[in-house]
Amino acid sequence: MKIALYQGPSPMGAAEAGLAVIGQMLVAAAAAGARMAVFPEVFLPGYNQDGLAARAQPLDGDWGRQLASLAAAAGCGVTVGFAERDGDMVCNSAVSYGADGQRLAHYRKLQLYGPREQAIYAPGDRYAVFDLDGTRAALLICYDVEFAPHVLALAAQGVTLILVPTANMMPFTHVTRLTVPSQAANHAVTIVYANYCGVEGNLTYTGGSVIVGPDGEVLAAAGRGEALLVADLAVPVEQALSTQLADFRPVAR
Repeated sequence: MKIALYQGPSPMGAAEAGLAVIGQMLVAAAAAGARMAVFPEVFLPGYNQDGLAARAQPLDGDWGRQLASLAAAAGCGVTVGFAERDGDMVCNSAVSYGADGQRLAHYRKLQLYGPREQAIYAPGDRYAVFDLDGTRAALLICYDVEFAPHVLALAAQGVTLILVPTANMMPFTHVTRLTVPSQAANHAVTIVYANYCGVEGNLTYTGGSVIVGPDGEVLAAAGRGEALLVADLAVPVEQALSTQLADFRPVAR
């Protein structure tokens, strides 16, 4: 199976422009044979925007309907972060639609990063595990994937593919270079980490989006500019995979 990710600048609050980019990139990803394309965190309407609570939309709102239509039209699934309105609550969420436009998964970020996110969003309280063309997949968002217990919990449920919309900013370049590959290798999972590039308000994004295989090998990586990555998730040699889940010996306290 081929997976794509898009690294690009924030739509800067212009959600319709963001949806147009998603549509274009889905067509390109489908032409390259990808079954799913992953976009950054809160790509609708943009991560570092004022008034996100007022702009947030419900899961089945206009953004959701357009995403489903774009996926079906392109014949390529889409995973994207968005600001979700649920009654009085706003969440930093992600949603996945399959190549047929059917919703596959919906997830709310567990580990809200810093005082700004904590002031805007309510945290999630559960994982989102789903089937993607016969592969057991799950969603995490940005900071979530830096917590080994979350990756471990998903691996223990049989997840082998984690899709991660993110908004990783300077100076945290170590996350794409070191943290994500180590999480993939230690837990024998493939991680698709889709970041922004460029500047949004007072944030400069690191870029460096990456697709890492379950043996820790980087299958595709972006630089600091706009990019569409496509990688074939070929199964690595079994001997190269971590056996930590089976070998772990807890210490009695």
